[in-house]
Amino acid sequence: MWIIFLILVIVFEMAADVMSKEWSLNGRSWFLIGGLIFYLASNLAWLFSLKYGSGLARGISIFSVISAILAIMIGIIFYKEQITRLQGAGMVLGLISLILIFWEDLF
Repeated sequence: MWIIFLILVIVFEMAADVMSKEWSLNGRSWFLIGGLIFYLASNLAWLFSLKYGSGLARGISIFSVISAILAIMIGIIFYKEQITRLQGAGMVLGLISLILIFWEDLF
């Protein structure tokens, strides 16, 4: 059950990040308000993720890596941002960290 809430954390966080980016680009206040609402929803989902067993260390590690990779992909695809080779290597290492976190569950 905790994984469902963790997925919601990531989805809400990504929506909040996009709203925040849009607000930073054009200053429309409804993007700011939308971003704040999505950040609040993300934190509420995080609380339920913890309650249902994600664990602080495992949950935050999964959230951090996945949200970072998704944010980079959104930046590249929608905002035409560039990443360096070093940042790309960081993404690969993040994926490896997820495999290691779930290793015992997978095998």
